[in-house]
Amino acid sequence: MSEKYYEKWEFEPGSLICDQCGAAMEPGEIVLHYMGSDFPVLMPKCPVCGQAFIPEELARGKIFQVEQALEDK
Repeated sequence: MSEKYYEKWEFEPGSLICDQCGAAMEPGEIVLHYMGSDFPVLMPKCPVCGQAFIPEELARGKIFQVEQALEDK
């Protein structure tokens, strides 16, 4: 994983289609903001409208762990 990104999700290009505009999603940087902290992640992102796809396993796994760690501080 690149050190630039907090998390990187691999997927087959063209396997995800944006529900808003119908374009094939591509790897793209998004920044998640939580409790004053920013986390750059490389996720599927629509090249047309910018809508990002965050997979459930990431939301319930790694992101949840970060939330818990930040709230415990």
